[in-house]
Amino acid sequence: MAETPKLSVEKVLGKLRSNDQKSKDERRSEEMDALDEDIKRMRAQRQRLERHQRRSKGD
Repeated sequence: MAETPKLSVEKVLGKLRSNDQKSKDERRSEEMDALDEDIKRMRAQRQRLERHQRRSKGD
């Protein structure tokens, strides 16, 4: 059998924590992107509604 290198507990925990932090950052980034898309969609919808209201007032 080949010898496997042994890591200290501190190094293993450090690696696990760094991976966990990366995934948290990735999730947060994805959530922010989704919220940005929602904001763009809502702004466009508001502009359409405002244009529609201005046309209705002119009639």
